[in-house]
Amino acid sequence: MAQQTVGLTAFGGYIPRLRLQRKAVAQANAWVAPNFLGKGKGERSMANWDEDALTMAVEAARDLLGPDDDRSHVDALYLGSTTLPFKDRLNSGIVAAALTLDERVRAVDVASTQRAGTSALMQALSAVKAGEAKHALVLASDHRKTKAVTAQELDFGDGAAAVSVGTENVIAAYLGGASLTVDFVDHFRGDSEEFDYNWEERWIRDEGFAKIVPRAVKAALENSGVSAGEIKHFVLPCSFGDKFVQQLAKRSGIAPEAARDTLAANCGETGAAHSLVMLVHTLQKEAKPGDKVMVLHFGGGCDALVFEVTDKLSSQAGKRGIVGSLANRTEETNYLKFLTFNGLIEWEKGMRAEQDKKTALTTLYRNEDMLMGLVGGRCTETGVIQFPRSRISVNPNNHTVDTQEPYKFAEKKAKILSWSADFLSFSMNPPNHYGMVVFDEGGRIMMDFTDVEAGTVDSGMEVKLVFRIKEFDDKRGFRRYFWKAVPVAASTAKSQTGQAAE
Repeated sequence: MAQQTVGLTAFGGYIPRLRLQRKAVAQANAWVAPNFLGKGKGERSMANWDEDALTMAVEAARDLLGPDDDRSHVDALYLGSTTLPFKDRLNSGIVAAALTLDERVRAVDVASTQRAGTSALMQALSAVKAGEAKHALVLASDHRKTKAVTAQELDFGDGAAAVSVGTENVIAAYLGGASLTVDFVDHFRGDSEEFDYNWEERWIRDEGFAKIVPRAVKAALENSGVSAGEIKHFVLPCSFGDKFVQQLAKRSGIAPEAARDTLAANCGETGAAHSLVMLVHTLQKEAKPGDKVMVLHFGGGCDALVFEVTDKLSSQAGKRGIVGSLANRTEETNYLKFLTFNGLIEWEKGMRAEQDKKTALTTLYRNEDMLMGLVGGRCTETGVIQFPRSRISVNPNNHTVDTQEPYKFAEKKAKILSWSADFLSFSMNPPNHYGMVVFDEGGRIMMDFTDVEAGTVDSGMEVKLVFRIKEFDDKRGFRRYFWKAVPVAASTAKSQTGQAAE
């Protein structure tokens, strides 16, 4: 029997809409670091205060999976990140709950290395090839903190990417790869440390990237049976500039022009996610059927994977992906907001913020589908839809009992019925926007709004629902998640759709 083709079957991406202008950062710190003025060009992606590696991973996955809320076909989930919010809790389990995946899904966290994204992808490819999984979902996401007035503050960005692995409708066939493990320490973050400790850049560039990457390329080419001259797209995250990546490609026998955009100018390096972020961007903008793509990620050695694009790539034309995410942007020039959102300054939150935010873990467990997956109920007799689900229907004319089946709200269309912008209650980004959201198919929920500016909300506006951080319990180191509404202006939706289609 002919061996089945294993490879990528779909992709998705998410870059936060806020783009911190590097000029604002450089100017704010010019008094102490005038040398950074030369780096004050372009912008970096900036997560909102209620976003982290998990919420971004969920959005990338939703982009890949599309509006269909039946995800029963996903039987494996691999999550790669160096900034997972919990050290001893299955972070991919939180993502699985938000996506309403079947509880029989194999969920795996991959961490402690910048190669977490590519390592997760390699595990998924091996699992599908071995028949241990049929439809594996691979997510890579990072939201890294840096000390103020550092090069990393300007170079880094926040974001996530998603790819699915299977044997049907393959858009990029996996030809082979290699993984080199070399304990070359370019940076590290100890168990009790909040920030990375970085070593000297020239050492990392000349002794690390320049020597280890070519060895990984050579091994991957040998294992895949592909020649260096056949590689059309060379995907390598690197903060040393696009020219250096071109030099590495040339040193490896690959045409310099094959080096793909590192997205440094308009996104920044998204850590463990960036190889997959660049891969998705390449598949959307430049790859064509028959092209061979090499994807690499450096860190504690180097991963290298080789794919061949198929004519099924056109099936992904409508995805937002990275191209659409980059197009949906809002400039942010407030450097203090960036510091505040990332917990880098201590500020007076006021008495209204002084409350115990302990989460009842028993309640969270018993209502997991409602709180994490936004699952309500639909009466099987009357068709009435409600949130939350309850034993007794809210139908005023027929209070049926025990007739409700689970009903998923997250992917349903909705509009704002009423709203408020509140400066009195505490908010990380005042004013605090919230209101009543009504769904086209039935049901209504009182929700917080996010990714919104004062004066831009109105009744009747369409909203999309997003999985975000609801509250931080700083006393216990816990964070609570729930769903929020994002008002969608018609012009923004049109622009985003158009860019994604390109």
